[in-house]
Amino acid sequence: MKMSFEEFAYTCHLISTTSSKNEKVKILADYIKGLDDQALKIASIFLSGRIFPKGSELDLNLGYKNIWDVIISISNINKDVLEKEYLKYGDLGKVAELAVKDLKIKPLFSMKLDLEYIYDTFKKMASLKGSGSIEEKKKMLEGLLINSSPLEARYLVKIMLNELRIGLTEGLVEQAIAVAFGQMLDKVRRGILLSSDIGSVAIAARYAKLDEIKMQVLKPVSFMLADTIHDISDIKDKMIVEYKYDGIRAQLHKSDKVKIFSRRLEDITYSFPELVNEAMGYNHEFILDGEILAYKDKPLHFNELQKRLRSKNVNNNIPIKYIVYDILYLDQDILIDKSLVERKKILHSLEFKEYFMHAPYIITDSKDEIIAKFDESKRLGHEGLMLKDPYSNYQVGNRNKYWLKLKQELDTLDVVIVAAEYGHGKRARLLSDYTFAVRDGDKLKIIGKAYSGLTDEEIIEMTERLKRLMIKDEGYRIIVKPEIVLEVAFDDITRSDRYDSSFALRFPRIKRIRYDKSVDDIDNIDKVRTLYN
Repeated sequence: MKMSFEEFAYTCHLISTTSSKNEKVKILADYIKGLDDQALKIASIFLSGRIFPKGSELDLNLGYKNIWDVIISISNINKDVLEKEYLKYGDLGKVAELAVKDLKIKPLFSMKLDLEYIYDTFKKMASLKGSGSIEEKKKMLEGLLINSSPLEARYLVKIMLNELRIGLTEGLVEQAIAVAFGQMLDKVRRGILLSSDIGSVAIAARYAKLDEIKMQVLKPVSFMLADTIHDISDIKDKMIVEYKYDGIRAQLHKSDKVKIFSRRLEDITYSFPELVNEAMGYNHEFILDGEILAYKDKPLHFNELQKRLRSKNVNNNIPIKYIVYDILYLDQDILIDKSLVERKKILHSLEFKEYFMHAPYIITDSKDEIIAKFDESKRLGHEGLMLKDPYSNYQVGNRNKYWLKLKQELDTLDVVIVAAEYGHGKRARLLSDYTFAVRDGDKLKIIGKAYSGLTDEEIIEMTERLKRLMIKDEGYRIIVKPEIVLEVAFDDITRSDRYDSSFALRFPRIKRIRYDKSVDDIDNIDKVRTLYN
């Protein structure tokens, strides 16, 4: 049956063996065409590199090390052999594939896995909270793995780690949906951008109902993104000029309740109860786009804001403001196809109170005014400027020239930690020296090490997080799953044969931990080359 997980895993394997994008799309289109509606929805989510739909409140919360422990526990194969397998491929899915070939634990009653059963198991795992929940989740994973074929085990683990990585981008999944059900690709993409639920869009495509997909309050919408520029010599037309805020991009939805979504479309509502309370006092239904800042008379350091996101208990001692600069929806009216100046006018008809604030802006084509505004922005503690085309509509999910980030000439890089070393002296028991990498295609290439920039509190927290992500202990250092993203500043970039990227950052220092970004959001080697040149 096409609903079986075995068929799903085999399809993933076929896709991974071809470099042809057209062939990948054909294989996938043929596969999803034969699925029933429920299996189609689940397969589309898994194939897009997620466990649950974007914006879902569900989170598996089963760490890399916990999954590793389960794989080790079920197999007769020596742990050292499995470690070598990981170091050879850097893929825990391949380790699981090897591990189940010689099981230590056999199922009492073997069963064939299907997509719906696996998805329901993931939901049950995500619902478990509190004392003993991790051990219960590990038992459930054990049950899945001992009933898996080697190929199924590989892709089961890869899904759980959000590391499907078979050369199948979300864009190719969108193409496959369009081909499978004879729909226009633009309609499929718009449906996904408006609903953020690729599974529901796949079903709508099957029944030719893509035109019925509308923006819905409380369902996240893909953000409009901006390109970065370092000079304004090419600016000739009038632009809306705003400060570039050093905060967290946030989409706030208000209907009969309030939800707040991050740039990654994760639900962060819990961290900002004062925004929820204030929003509930407004007699409107809306979707707002803006930036949450740590703010007390002026912007506070970004790290203060991160404490709110990291804390299990909301810390209201860190004051915030929600700086609102766009509106996507108001009282049954979808506004994304209106021009920015029209949306600004509508936005400013709303009167905000304590924690909400309209983003100030000017409209100008004067380079002198833009430069003066840039200097003012830096004095006030902001990052730079945003330059926006006044007549642009809201380009959902797109990065383009309609919105431009004007930053200082020397940029920062978003990198991911791949290894960590223990410090010296008072930091002898702490992981305080971090080796980091950028993306080069499907691979990660190391570009430097940094040990300065974090507070003692952050280093303690980082040590705990890194140990949970450890995949190999080398004594003085550990190799970790690439998950923690850092924003690093530096003085220069040099050519170097010390690292496999062939580049090295000169005097790198950690500007901040990017809790709001994943490994998929890090910078690539092309940006490094551009900055070097």
